[in-house]
Amino acid sequence: MRLRDKINLGQFVVTAELSPPKGPDVSELLEKVRHLKGRIDAANLTDNNRAVMCMSPLAAAALLVREGVEAIMQVTCRDRNRMAIQSDFLGAYALGVRNVLALTGDPVKAGDHPQAKEVFDIDSLHLMRILQNLNQGLNDVGKELNAKTDFCIGAAANPGAKDMEVEFSKFQKKVECGAQFFQTQGVYEIEPFKRFMDRVRAFSPKVIAGIILLKSAKMATFLNEKVPGVHVPASYIGRLEKAQDPIQEGVRIAAETIEALQGVCAGVHLMCIGREDLIGQILELAEVPEK
Repeated sequence: MRLRDKINLGQFVVTAELSPPKGPDVSELLEKVRHLKGRIDAANLTDNNRAVMCMSPLAAAALLVREGVEAIMQVTCRDRNRMAIQSDFLGAYALGVRNVLALTGDPVKAGDHPQAKEVFDIDSLHLMRILQNLNQGLNDVGKELNAKTDFCIGAAANPGAKDMEVEFSKFQKKVECGAQFFQTQGVYEIEPFKRFMDRVRAFSPKVIAGIILLKSAKMATFLNEKVPGVHVPASYIGRLEKAQDPIQEGVRIAAETIEALQGVCAGVHLMCIGREDLIGQILELAEVPEK
């Protein structure tokens, strides 16, 4: 059963973020995937996350499909023009990729190739409209393709945005451009997230709440200071400061958050940033059944 079907049936889905390797050796990526098999419904493959050069998410997503794990291919507007992006979509679909998360992309000055030229030929809304057209058997200029695609289109949301009216407006525009599911920035405060859900539920698309694994009090403070829309409560920072094993305390915090989110949204998106080996433990503590 595809991710889209599980979401539409009301199953509580679990997705996890994976970074393609910084080189052609995929052994570590595949080892992570094999450990996650049976615990997650799909895995995101990032597109040069933080503007740091990695393997193509198209190739990495196709490798996951080959392993029997559903992939969500993240695609940014930063690095390719509309022709190259459409070519990648068609290639990905031919290789079994069925889900795309449309993103703008981090500026290149933040990454390891600050001299690179940014493209931004289109924005994320146009990217989703392209996917809608491909699903109708048309390219971006209305020419017929030899077959239709059937992509499930995803977008990003920030339930902790500083200006929530602007965020709700963006959310609605993304729905109008074809978004069928949303994955959010990290969520730690349940009541504000419930209020966000009360507002966006009328738009219909399903929301998968982001969970960033907290590894230390220092990391939590960094998120609060540097990542827009993320707010780690002082109580969690205190727990991490006092813990003999901060990572295990972070695992408990993640599990508690997942438990609290069940019945509130369509699922959770785990971002463990190099500690994907802990995903099984987090889900077990949260009493999320195996897939």
